[in-house]
Amino acid sequence: MRIDFHQRCGYCDCWDKFKTTYYEIDHFIPESILTIMSKTDYRNLVYSCRSCNNAKRAKWPTEDENIHNQNNQGFIDPCHDNYAQQFERTDNGEIKWTTELGKWMFITLKLGKPQHAIIWQLEQLDDVIAQIHQLIDENPNHYLKDKLLDMCLKYIDYENQLRSL
Repeated sequence: MRIDFHQRCGYCDCWDKFKTTYYEIDHFIPESILTIMSKTDYRNLVYSCRSCNNAKRAKWPTEDENIHNQNNQGFIDPCHDNYAQQFERTDNGEIKWTTELGKWMFITLKLGKPQHAIIWQLEQLDDVIAQIHQLIDENPNHYLKDKLLDMCLKYIDYENQLRSL
């Protein structure tokens, strides 16, 4: 499941490389609602960070396993393409809703938590550090070494912020 979800939470898209607690398996349609689908049906399972899984819990506003959302309340399966259309990331990594249903999911899943933006920032820094490291290997340069050190210090600061949440 971790591989199928590309090591990311299905709900907040946070990379599990920076996890502060273990990731979990969420039942998209809560077990208490299921009548037709098996509780272990792979199509109903979502690789989830603990934060999103705890926020979602057994919430299912329609109380019908066949109706995922109604009147801008409920969920879209994160494996469906239209899930991504509910949200966008700001330049600093904060998650913002783009639809009314997205707003409901944003509030319910608590996607405004600082950890989501910090993990996104760490991922961006991780990419930049790798690029700078490759440039230094190809052409040793004091300026690049200074930039790499600066990026590493920011990276450590963000990691410390994440762990203190």
